[in-house]
Amino acid sequence: MKKRIIMLAFAQLLTISLLAGCNETDDSQNDESEDALSSEETDTNDENDTEQSYAGTFVGRYWSGETDGVPYEEADQYIETILELDEDGIIVDAKMNFFKTVDDFWTMRQSGNAYVDINYDIEPTTAVPGEDYEAGDSMFTVYTADMMSFYAVGVNEDNTVAHAIVDPITRYQFESKLPADFDYETLMSELTVNSEYNKPTTRTSGSGPNEWDSLKLRTIFNTEDPWSHVVNSTGVLEGVDNDSTVKDYMEALGVEFDGETPQPMEAVYSYFGKGGWNGNYRAIEENLIGQNATELTSLIDWSDYEESINDENQFGVDVETGATKTVQNSVDTISGATVRMSREATSYQRALIDAGILDEDDIILGRF
Repeated sequence: MKKRIIMLAFAQLLTISLLAGCNETDDSQNDESEDALSSEETDTNDENDTEQSYAGTFVGRYWSGETDGVPYEEADQYIETILELDEDGIIVDAKMNFFKTVDDFWTMRQSGNAYVDINYDIEPTTAVPGEDYEAGDSMFTVYTADMMSFYAVGVNEDNTVAHAIVDPITRYQFESKLPADFDYETLMSELTVNSEYNKPTTRTSGSGPNEWDSLKLRTIFNTEDPWSHVVNSTGVLEGVDNDSTVKDYMEALGVEFDGETPQPMEAVYSYFGKGGWNGNYRAIEENLIGQNATELTSLIDWSDYEESINDENQFGVDVETGATKTVQNSVDTISGATVRMSREATSYQRALIDAGILDEDDIILGRF
């Protein structure tokens, strides 16, 4: 009997021990499950708390002929935008360049380099404008990739001034040949379009007026209001206008005088206003730095040009010439740049695609 009681007691202890072991195992498994759930929640919270980083350098390109199916490798012109963004998408640095081929060599349109030669024996004559364009006689031989806002001036040993300037409205090169006895107290308002001392000799782009008569009372400062302000609102001609003397004007461009006589000097050239393509692109860059690229998704407010955008997101292709084909606003500008154009905007948007901010379907293909 005692032995039976001892055996029963042993059996009870063994049962209790086994039950305790099972409980410990269950508790351990429960703890592990709770730990796993806790870990998953932590990972999920970490993912939710981690925002996308836009930090990096991103490149966008848009090229001539792209909307006609020309591949990038065969393009002869393209605009490249390079953006450096911080993790929040703020533009830390920006570069915009216009590349083009000249005589089968690649160069930057905004390089600002030029070759200029003057033949003082030539009397400048007026070009025939319009569809039957014919260049006039020019004193100047100019080789450059950038005629935008270009000017040149020189004085020979006979104190004759030769001057050329590209009007931003007509896109013609106007030339003045001023003899030594010219009255430099003459006001600039007298140097009207196609007058004796202001001849439009050479067309510098594919556009231009069809005739000169409508501009015969205009000058470089008011060829077309209000757009002509870009000539003298900033840069070397700032403050010079139609009420200034020709001497004031020439001195602003670098000619030195002894009394009323211009002194001999080799031909010099530069760019007025914002400084040609280089000045305009640098102004756009300056404006972009510090802005949030996730918010500034275009250089242009396209809501003003919706009727000029076709079903393939191409701007200015299926419309008539004029403002509906070219986005240009030289009054309310990007940091004073004289132009805001659709092709630059496309290049910028392509950089945003590279940064993961936009998709290709989001962009407008500008008119190159």
